[in-house]
Amino acid sequence: MWEYLQELSLPLTEMTDSEGVALCRQLRRDLVASVARTGGHLASNLGAVELTVAIHRTYDTARDRVVFDVGHQCYIHKILTGRAQQMDTMRQFGGLAGFPKPAESIHDAFIAGHASNSVSVAVGMARARTIRGEDYDVLALIGDGALTGGLANEGLSDAGGSGERMVVIVNDNGMSIKKNVGGIAALLRRHHLRPTYLSFKKFYRAFTKKIPGGKRLYAMTHRIKKAIKGTLLPCSMFEDMGFTYIGPVDGHNLSELTRLLRFAKSLDGPVLLHVRTVKGKGYPPAEETPDRFHGVMPFDVDTGLPLRPAGENFSNVFGRAMAELGEKNPYLCAVTAAMESGTGLSEFARRFPKRFFDVGIAEGHAVSMCAGMAKQDIVPVFAVYSTFLQRSYDMLIHDVAIQKLHVVLAVDRAGLVGEDGETHQGTYDLAMLSAVPHMVVLAPASFRELRTMLDWAVNEAKGPVAVRYPRGGENGFHGDTGLAPTVCLREGTDLTLVSYGTLLGEVLEAARLAETQGISCAVFKINRLCPIDSGPILDSVGQTHRLLVVEEVASHGSVGRDLATQLAALNAWLGRVILLNAGDGLVRHGSVAQLRALLGIDAQHIAATIEEAVR
Repeated sequence: MWEYLQELSLPLTEMTDSEGVALCRQLRRDLVASVARTGGHLASNLGAVELTVAIHRTYDTARDRVVFDVGHQCYIHKILTGRAQQMDTMRQFGGLAGFPKPAESIHDAFIAGHASNSVSVAVGMARARTIRGEDYDVLALIGDGALTGGLANEGLSDAGGSGERMVVIVNDNGMSIKKNVGGIAALLRRHHLRPTYLSFKKFYRAFTKKIPGGKRLYAMTHRIKKAIKGTLLPCSMFEDMGFTYIGPVDGHNLSELTRLLRFAKSLDGPVLLHVRTVKGKGYPPAEETPDRFHGVMPFDVDTGLPLRPAGENFSNVFGRAMAELGEKNPYLCAVTAAMESGTGLSEFARRFPKRFFDVGIAEGHAVSMCAGMAKQDIVPVFAVYSTFLQRSYDMLIHDVAIQKLHVVLAVDRAGLVGEDGETHQGTYDLAMLSAVPHMVVLAPASFRELRTMLDWAVNEAKGPVAVRYPRGGENGFHGDTGLAPTVCLREGTDLTLVSYGTLLGEVLEAARLAETQGISCAVFKINRLCPIDSGPILDSVGQTHRLLVVEEVASHGSVGRDLATQLAALNAWLGRVILLNAGDGLVRHGSVAQLRALLGIDAQHIAATIEEAVR
């Protein structure tokens, strides 16, 4: 596999169209085989094969700046830039990242794990080029799903008026993970501008510059054209922003795509190239169900079926619980930001379509919309990945907290996520949420507790509530400790051990291992992280004189720091505090088990820390 790439040289500017078509065919075949072994983002990359090859036929990615958005469509780019032989390490500990990563290659211009930022980044790079007097080209490749994010439109507005020489490619497949929603999707469906018109326009402009009075003639005909176009044709948002708009073009016609991309690159000022592609192109199972092949575990190429059946997980349990609550409460609504299936809300959407709202990749809007609902006595539940909730911080304080509105946040993928790496680890939501006034943060450790806490958050809570739970399934704890803020699961005399969520499984196992060494640990489980009920924990520490807090969050804003601060305020405190968490840095990609071991928060490392603290 990939042997044919050894005969290629970068950039691919000298490649003929027929050679390019053959290359795309081989790349698509081998990409399916590669992702089938490692898992990863498949459908989005299959749809961008010709587009990526066309970019590499037009740009020198070692010098020019190509900014991906979202970066999960970068696999072919990685393959074409010398990393093909490492594809079997994709998203694995110590291997290739699943997103562009400048530390990994000079060909990766910018890290890209979240959506909607590429145009803003690209216009910044273009302006830097102008200021420094340098000569390189700038390209932003943005999916139509990412256009639903407000930041994308802020970037387009500024880039269009910047006058900078840059190209924005809109990869329009009508999907983000599922079919796109909202006005942007409808706008893209209406857009059409023939490239031949632009070629004539460019020729006419050059021609009038050479004849006497040509500038006045061009200005007059341009005003007449704009008047007629404005009267008879629908408004082009992109042209009104200041872009030269080209498209739409077939994103799987390599020859035409390359020709138009080279033409766009030759124009002065900002250009928007509208490309239409098919998500999952070339692999029938992915074409038929692109949402299922957006992000996949290892699968059988012939059938498209996963090699290992997926087990029960928190997202699915949440989705079923929401559907049951929706049956009982006619004013319960579910909101998601382009993550219907990922957050488990497909059943709710099917059963209660008038109370389900997918707002696209617009988390800030989602929170403000939920605030408006709550103000009018509706109960909104916003299901969102921890790492994407970060985009809503201003709205959480300004629109929700100030008025103490009853908005429920179902914070999925909290804690270590694993293979998606730094951009997706859910280690910051606790620090963010605990700083929001009136916010209650709950952390279930089991499926039963998720149901209990969600029921309370929907039916009994009065202000903002966040229920945070991890990706995947349970981890050794299957009970339900109810709504008690803090629970003692095990008495002990030598050390007080504190944790929450599914990390509790590691902590209980560590306490068991410590017991085999003659060490007695008191184990406390925190259900309500904010505001925390620290009384029982402090009483225990007063007896053991040792506190060990184990968490899957960043050190700043952690429960452990809160408890340490409270202990420091006790004048008589002479004991020891040890905090094990994700630290102050960024957590790389790898399996959750590998990352827990790396951070020292798996059962074996916790047990070793306990023994060191006591001995």
